[in-house]
Amino acid sequence: MKSLLGRLSDNEVLVADGAIGTMIMERGLASGKPPESFNLEQPAVLEEIAREYLDAGAQIIQTNTFGASRLKLAQYSLEGKVDQINRNAVLAVKKVVGDRAYVSGSCGPTGKFLKPYGDVETAEMFEVFREQIGALISAGADVICIETMSDLNEAACAVKAAKEFKSIPVMATMTFNRIPRGFYTIMGVTIEESLRGLEAAGADVVGSNCGNGIENMISIAREYKKFTRRPIIIQSNAGIPELKDGRVIYPETPHFIAEKAKELLTAGVGIIGGCCGTTPEHIRAIRKVVDAHQHSTV
Repeated sequence: MKSLLGRLSDNEVLVADGAIGTMIMERGLASGKPPESFNLEQPAVLEEIAREYLDAGAQIIQTNTFGASRLKLAQYSLEGKVDQINRNAVLAVKKVVGDRAYVSGSCGPTGKFLKPYGDVETAEMFEVFREQIGALISAGADVICIETMSDLNEAACAVKAAKEFKSIPVMATMTFNRIPRGFYTIMGVTIEESLRGLEAAGADVVGSNCGNGIENMISIAREYKKFTRRPIIIQSNAGIPELKDGRVIYPETPHFIAEKAKELLTAGVGIIGGCCGTTPEHIRAIRKVVDAHQHSTV
């Protein structure tokens, strides 16, 4: 399989998968337990989810390791199982996709803040991410995705830890809120500032995920394109969740997201996928749009 960065440099648009946590909750995740508990108890569920996204046309499929750092797992007394949790997640996806898709090792926020806002030293944060990323890579991940970051310093720390392993590309995505003055992380960082920080840390692919429906993500993508030549990844939610009859509903349909994805393509986005609330049906619809776009540009 050709390298991921090589395909992006050839202006190929790749399709990533959608939500993992949403899918696991639908499969009976108990209240108070982390999604990563399935990596120990029900790895067959991870295989099932990976197969659904592969069949939908995803070319990049993430591991169920968003919260699988030692600091995050400590909230559930699972900090001693970092290696096993990350390894099982990679192996489950790898078993299904083989060489038909890239396995993306997901690394989310630790839930802790770096000093002076919190009590974690930069060196400790670096080691926490290096431990998790090392487990993902040794199990066979093809790419590392540092995702859903709001603290640029934490994101940069994670990217630098990933770049210690020189054999693997690193993607990094921030989450932004829209206010009257534009898009900012909850820590007050602009899109341009986040780009500068992620690029300086060594990220190969930059972008945004979570927190927004696809219409805001189109605006974010266009803003990214102003300031970077690196490939851009966008993974939007299926809209902002709503509570209906006691259930959380994401309002953006596969058809709606696929139609809007055309604007991500014209904005120059290199990887398009989904985040919270998106399903294999959303990814299947996006894949059709991407295929049609690439066929028309050949």
